[in-house]
Amino acid sequence: MAATRHVTIVGGGLGGLALARILHVRGIPSTVYELDASARARDTGGTLGLNADSGQRALAEAGLFEQFRSISRDAGETTRLLDRFGTVHFDLAYEGGAGVRPEVDRGDLRRLLVASLPEGVICWNTKVTSVTRPGGGRTELTLGNGETVQAKVLVGADGSWSKVRPLLTQAVPRYTGVCFVEDLLSDVDTSHPEAADLVGPGSMYAFADGHGIIAQRNGGGTIRTYLAAVRSDENWARKLADDTDARKRLLEIFHDFAAGLRALIGEGEGPLVPRPIHALPVGLRWARTPGVTLLGDAAHVMSPFAGQGANLALLDAAELGAALAEDTDVEAALTTYETAMFARAEAAGRASADNLAASFAPDAPQQLVDQARAWMRRKTEATAPPT
Repeated sequence: MAATRHVTIVGGGLGGLALARILHVRGIPSTVYELDASARARDTGGTLGLNADSGQRALAEAGLFEQFRSISRDAGETTRLLDRFGTVHFDLAYEGGAGVRPEVDRGDLRRLLVASLPEGVICWNTKVTSVTRPGGGRTELTLGNGETVQAKVLVGADGSWSKVRPLLTQAVPRYTGVCFVEDLLSDVDTSHPEAADLVGPGSMYAFADGHGIIAQRNGGGTIRTYLAAVRSDENWARKLADDTDARKRLLEIFHDFAAGLRALIGEGEGPLVPRPIHALPVGLRWARTPGVTLLGDAAHVMSPFAGQGANLALLDAAELGAALAEDTDVEAALTTYETAMFARAEAAGRASADNLAASFAPDAPQQLVDQARAWMRRKTEATAPPT
């Protein structure tokens, strides 16, 4: 194990917290600076499907796999692809047994990670206003209260609009042309049984040229919906969310979708939350800057159409934590981590961009259906007994 060193982490999302936990398990102290006042200060989003070779692996290395399994939903991996008429073109049904990609609510997973850390590791309600390199190889954080903090090893885990990223690259996330409006239905099995049956225990996607309705079953009997429009102004969703007749406007936009799909809009309870989708350039890399690196969305934010965001952040945390623990040379550890991270982020970013285009293509959802069926064939061939 490397000699004990202190790691400063900006951002208390899933990636930053997982890194702090993995470092703690490895005997390396860290401090996490987080703007939120607590783990329950805000709604942190919907459900996540964690892959065995990334998200689940990271939680295992953090010593939290069993706790994760106790709050996850195996049936959540069920996936349905529909067209605007409500016709089901692909249905990956959960067949019982151990889940391959179990789902977990993002808030539940964040609270699990928070509870796993010693008191004082997370500095809540702490805004990092700037990060600079004043010289002499030092990195300095300025906090919202005016305090300055010196960081020997600094990790930016502070999301799409990272304060740490400008130390490494001038790249910034760009608007993808797709906006979501997020909505919520609660007590769905009792109050919205038709919607519950349509969505099922997992996720449902209904696409047509330029528009889409995505619905995800969350814990606590809720369904979270994302109403998507492509080729829209970046502020479209923000303006719509502020419109007193917003739900009426949404129903007009999705006028040619089936009644059952439109019911997800008409029965929604809100609040309507604007979600413009941004992405960093695919294949982004930067030169090694001593003592500083990024993980998660700070390093490779992409559209959610590959389902890899949280998985990549957790895998980043696992590999960065291992590299820092196993190599006494910080720069060698960061180089090892970044080399692997750049490659996997480029592959995932390209898949995300391709899937976004396929989701809103004129023949949607046919391209996605073809991809899903090809994936099923590969999976079946890989698990078939030898002849």
